[in-house]
Amino acid sequence: MTLPSSLADLHIDDSIQLEQSGGILRLWLNRPESRNAMSLNMVKAIQQVFTAIQDDQSIRAVVIRGKDGHFCAGGDIKDMALLRGEAASAGSNQPYADFNRQFGAMIEQVDQAPQTVVAVLEGAVLGGGFGLACISDVAISRADAKFGLPETGLGVIPAQIAPFVVKRIGLTQARRIALLGNRFDGNTALQLGVVHEVVEHETALELSLGIVIEQILRAAPHASRVTKALLHRTLTEPLKPLLDDAAQQFANAVSSAEGMEGTMAFVQKRNPNWVDGS
Repeated sequence: MTLPSSLADLHIDDSIQLEQSGGILRLWLNRPESRNAMSLNMVKAIQQVFTAIQDDQSIRAVVIRGKDGHFCAGGDIKDMALLRGEAASAGSNQPYADFNRQFGAMIEQVDQAPQTVVAVLEGAVLGGGFGLACISDVAISRADAKFGLPETGLGVIPAQIAPFVVKRIGLTQARRIALLGNRFDGNTALQLGVVHEVVEHETALELSLGIVIEQILRAAPHASRVTKALLHRTLTEPLKPLLDDAAQQFANAVSSAEGMEGTMAFVQKRNPNWVDGS
């Protein structure tokens, strides 16, 4: 399958696999032997992809999914064990900090990506995998998926994902989940607000994903990017200047070729050109 030019020249580690169809890029976590646990190579590969597609407006959405029935079982304990030698040589814990912080940088990058990010959640959705689910724009889960933050039971902490979990489900629920290390299924994840939809089996999962993709492709490409950025800003910026700037962005959108095409398509009762062309 031919990848877009933004990705064609990348040398991607085989811990992930990429598939592209129209405006949809599918990113598969590809370490099934470890339930797709997040290795440093996988973290770097995901960063490579999202850096490459940052300005590629032909890619409308990224669907993140794990191979062989699991999303992601968290950070790779083996990678952390290998860092012991580096830490001993350095005479400090800095190698552990650097490893952990790079994972956080990846989560932040995916969170801020201009594309719509869809997480398809099956099997293990634990630790870092739980954090990755929490920064998706749309999350679809199997009912029998297993969610949780097991870090404290391993003597470590959910250092990089904690802020994103709190933003997703609120401090009260995040405290309970993180401190007790509870595991729960897709239906409980729906109640908590981790996911948006729960399905019972594979056929329903594919059907739901297809509907979400269709809805993404009906939205105007540039308007979607601007809207996602605006929603992120609501959490960090004062209201009045934010609304002033949003009004200007609205004016720019209305007068843009995309805005005029969307309005005309509505009047003429037809699909806008980005739907027919996607």
